[in-house]
Amino acid sequence: MIDLLREIGQTLRNNRLRTILTGVSVSWGIFMLIVLLGASRGVANGFRANMAGQSTNVISFYNGFTSKPYKGFEDGRYVQLKGSDVEVIEHNNSDIVSRAGAYASVDTAKISTSRDVLSDGFDAVYPDVLGTSRIKMIHGRFINRRDINEGRRVIVLSDKNARTLFGDDAEAVGNTVQSLGLAWTVVGVYSHRWRSQSMVPYTAYKAVTGNTDKAYQIDVTVEGLKTEADGERAEQEIRNTLAKRHTFAPDDKSALWVYNRFSSYLTNAAAMGYLDLGVWIIGLFTLLSGIVGVSNIMFVSVRERTHEIGIRRAIGAKPRSVLTQILAESVAVTSLFGYIGIVLGTLVLQIIAGIQGESEGFKDPTVDLAIAAKVAVALIICGALAGLFPALKAVKVKPVEALRDE
Repeated sequence: MIDLLREIGQTLRNNRLRTILTGVSVSWGIFMLIVLLGASRGVANGFRANMAGQSTNVISFYNGFTSKPYKGFEDGRYVQLKGSDVEVIEHNNSDIVSRAGAYASVDTAKISTSRDVLSDGFDAVYPDVLGTSRIKMIHGRFINRRDINEGRRVIVLSDKNARTLFGDDAEAVGNTVQSLGLAWTVVGVYSHRWRSQSMVPYTAYKAVTGNTDKAYQIDVTVEGLKTEADGERAEQEIRNTLAKRHTFAPDDKSALWVYNRFSSYLTNAAAMGYLDLGVWIIGLFTLLSGIVGVSNIMFVSVRERTHEIGIRRAIGAKPRSVLTQILAESVAVTSLFGYIGIVLGTLVLQIIAGIQGESEGFKDPTVDLAIAAKVAVALIICGALAGLFPALKAVKVKPVEALRDE
């Protein structure tokens, strides 16, 4: 083994310029593969981070306009969802629906304390919004079922609004605010990336607005979904329930706008898989250009050492030893410069991660040990393939002809 390593080192030293130029192409190919894989990982991590803490088995329904006549009604009719639809959806689709919740809003309502006033109103919600959205409670609690059943006048504030109204978000819980001429008890403070709306129980909203039951959104949490077809079937079953209740054609897609989070999740997950596959294909083809260079260099090396190979064969060297030496040289060149590309690519990704910081769509664009191991295996395989054909040519050299070669 030591003799083999010495021979490899001697060969590389005798052809330094050629070895370096060939190695640079290998390093570049590996460098690009690592950077592309890191970028792909950053996109995938961003996708997973966006979905973290957010239920994927939720189908959201929004008000719409009919696009076709139905049972005496003309097209273009506005379909208004209601909070009472929630109970009907849960009852008629109990085999697939675990829970549902409605959303309404009072944009004109002011929320005030002796310190300041908010004029952006509030949302009326069900407790399910805590699970279907990425809401993080930092003080107190969220709206619960007892609040809904008893129509309690309680309110949950965002950390930003709590600081505006009380100076310190930690002091908000337990205090009261004024809205619509009534006192509301603050039971919790939450944090969210973009949501800042105050929230009250839907039933309390109905009570203080004269039993107004208008909702702008209904979220339905469904169970037992495995495929995209399951998600589409569940969506249609719930649409059928709402179509019967609001008298519009079940196949009228414009009557209600729907966001099927489960189907969207599967589509995005598949896109991430295709992205990863595409990156590997592009990276490997980039690496292939360097491997072709290694193979060409090894062919030249075999040609230049024909005389040497003939002497070795004449004094009893077996074809396997010649094959091993050529393959080992090819793997050595590929691995040495390939690892340089891995190090440089990893360094660049660390710099990108430091500059980028936390981002919603691009997060932690680094490669882990598993990816590095895959690249290392790809290096060894590519190095062996690069040296295979030159090695086979060297093995076929006949000692007598090789000794005649000038």
